[in-house]
Amino acid sequence: MLTESQTPRFWSLLFSLIQNHPIIIDRPQASHHPRYPDLVYPLDYGYLDGTQSMDQGGIDIWRGSQENNVLTGIVCTVDVLKADSEIKILLGCTQPEVETILAFHNDFSQGGIFIAAPTHITNENLEI
Repeated sequence: MLTESQTPRFWSLLFSLIQNHPIIIDRPQASHHPRYPDLVYPLDYGYLDGTQSMDQGGIDIWRGSQENNVLTGIVCTVDVLKADSEIKILLGCTQPEVETILAFHNDFSQGGIFIAAPTHITNENLEI
């Protein structure tokens, strides 16, 4: 089992991706999913341009209401319909927003878990 002290490199590398790839919000808060019109995005949702995830699209990102863009953590998802798993980056999310995102990813054919970024790692002290 990894301890918090063994994970800084993961978070540093993830933050490096966020710093070096523009965030594209292609599904703003309250917009509908293009293939599932009953599915409404509770927060801004998009991807990191120039990155690649398991679905061949960019790495997914949820952007919360905190303007400081602190790396909140990730949600790891499994989708049995798509037969895949992915990570979703959470940026600037409050605790209620994290809970909303988790509820979004724990419905229909998906399951998700939240992994919080260590609180002692901030945007200022992340290094590769």
